[in-house]
Amino acid sequence: MEIKDEIEALRAELDRHNYNYYVLSAPTISDREFDEKMKHLQDLERAYPQYADPDSPTQRVGSDLSKEFQQVAHKYPMLSLGNTYSEDDVRDFYERVARSLDEPFEIVAELKFDGTSISVIYEHGKLVRAVTRGDGMKGDDVTANVRTIRSVPLRLIGDGYPEELEVRGEILLPWAEFDRLNAEREEQEEPLFANPRNAASGTLKQQNPAVVAARKLDAYFYYVLGDHLPSGTHWDNLQQARRWGFKISNAMRLCRSIDEVFDYINHWDTGRKNLPVATDGIVLKVNSLSQQQKLGATAKNPRWAIAYKFQAEQAETRLNSVSFQVGRTGAVTPVANLEPVLLAGTVVKRASLHNADIIKGLDLHIGDMVYVEKGGEIIPKIVGVDKKARGMMMGDEVRFIKKCPVCGTPLVRIEGEAAYYCPNDTSCPPQIKGRIEHFVTRRAMNINMGPETVEDLYEARLVTNAADLYELKISDLMHLERWAEKSARNLMESIRNSKNVPFVRVLYALGIRYVGETVARRLAVAFRSMEKLREATVADLLSVDDIGERIAESVRDYFSDERNIELVNRLKAHGLQMELPEEDRKQEDGKLKGLTIVISGTFAKHSRDEYKAIIERNGGKNSSSVSGKTDFILAGDNMGPAKLEKAAKLGVKIMNEDEFLKMLEA
Repeated sequence: MEIKDEIEALRAELDRHNYNYYVLSAPTISDREFDEKMKHLQDLERAYPQYADPDSPTQRVGSDLSKEFQQVAHKYPMLSLGNTYSEDDVRDFYERVARSLDEPFEIVAELKFDGTSISVIYEHGKLVRAVTRGDGMKGDDVTANVRTIRSVPLRLIGDGYPEELEVRGEILLPWAEFDRLNAEREEQEEPLFANPRNAASGTLKQQNPAVVAARKLDAYFYYVLGDHLPSGTHWDNLQQARRWGFKISNAMRLCRSIDEVFDYINHWDTGRKNLPVATDGIVLKVNSLSQQQKLGATAKNPRWAIAYKFQAEQAETRLNSVSFQVGRTGAVTPVANLEPVLLAGTVVKRASLHNADIIKGLDLHIGDMVYVEKGGEIIPKIVGVDKKARGMMMGDEVRFIKKCPVCGTPLVRIEGEAAYYCPNDTSCPPQIKGRIEHFVTRRAMNINMGPETVEDLYEARLVTNAADLYELKISDLMHLERWAEKSARNLMESIRNSKNVPFVRVLYALGIRYVGETVARRLAVAFRSMEKLREATVADLLSVDDIGERIAESVRDYFSDERNIELVNRLKAHGLQMELPEEDRKQEDGKLKGLTIVISGTFAKHSRDEYKAIIERNGGKNSSSVSGKTDFILAGDNMGPAKLEKAAKLGVKIMNEDEFLKMLEA
């Protein structure tokens, strides 16, 4: 086979596997085999650049060349749908359509995905443009970002598609990825995404497509436009689009009566909670395209479609006060303290107000009756104020503070960020204590001490940074209240044991801004020692997978500060691990290379964290959720029933502790 033919055959094969994996959720080869084929294609393309193709599967990683978005006019206006929240309005819509048409009609009922709208345009079967809704008449050209989304076909499958085709859909951030992102942001004391919709929208507007690629966005498509469509019905066109390679929801239903419409709504009002992506309602569309044309549209909304929005669970309660917390990075977070209220099965006493802009927009006063929802049904948030409930004695207006609530230093706001920070990182007590608390956590150095102990040691001036921990003596602890010799010896032993914690966790424990566990592992594997990381330039850091400019600058800033260099040198002198052991350096050739593994249950021979480390040391990837790309589940006692059910549904192999260890020994 000639080189060009081999390259094209590999591209076609990888496109097919991408479609099986990301659209059908039914992969036919393992991740390892896929990665090997991808690497072979990358090697061939490097060796024969004359056969380069921007649509190659190797080009889905994104680049950082995009600097701004251009405005593009929509060929067909992207009208928004009229929203309704009551079944009476749905019935009125159905009856209005019946009167206007005066002939039989069908309704296609679909889930209303809660993401950000997108229009993708294909010419001769190739993706040429992706545009946001914008103002409905024009939107932002985000083609470079959308090309990184694996469920968006770069080339259509099969034949029969029009020369020019437009397909509309929704860009989404799956719940699992939303949870992962928010966990990382919380760890770094960054403002949390309120819901997956905001996260997806913010991600799609990133100027760096490489960041978009790392976020693992998904896409579902729900409408086909063009001059020469294969069918005269919306339903059949979507089925054909599925065959062309688009991800079309299996939850659609063709309804021929209002009762069938209501059955669909009632089913998904609860059933949606088991979906991997966020939904906020149902969309109803007249199936026949000719009937759609006959019904027409108003200036803003089509008359042939309507959106029924599910009710978000909401509660009303009193705002008692607002407190401001200072984290270890200096970020100041406002927190609303509420009268306890039951919401979505849990008692809510506090809600994050996120930042100064949110507070100003709500026009909050102490004592207000406020409406609380769970954003994305996860994070409690204040969504409004019952201003009619205000009496003559209205409380003070809530304003964001100007100075640090602890040390009094004037706050600063970094350009491009919503949060305010206390810049006094050397002597602001909550920042100092926060860094020590982070250092000793189980996932970092695993030193057996809580915030109360950190407080005691700090107040006694025994510990003002992490290195001081290794200079403590039993006699120091015995001078403190509530300390006995046994507890003092236990703490000293825990501190000694922490010297065996691997380099990856030492790096994470330093608390460098934006460097969570995942980033710490990337950096540790790439540079292999603290010394080489310290010497790395911004360009060196940017060459590492998933490391963007913000992280690179933060790492560089950390090691440019002499106080941090002194801290690291002291930790090294006390015997902490400052480089990867040889066995970790060889993980690329490990027995689990390319495998994605989920851990569930409790184990007898190792802890869950130890098993995670073993998996990574052998080249495997840990995942928290079961999906089509899970190679197997390492299951202990009391495995979660939800994971067990999903594994059975997807046919994922379950391996017990002994089988796993035996496999590694083989």
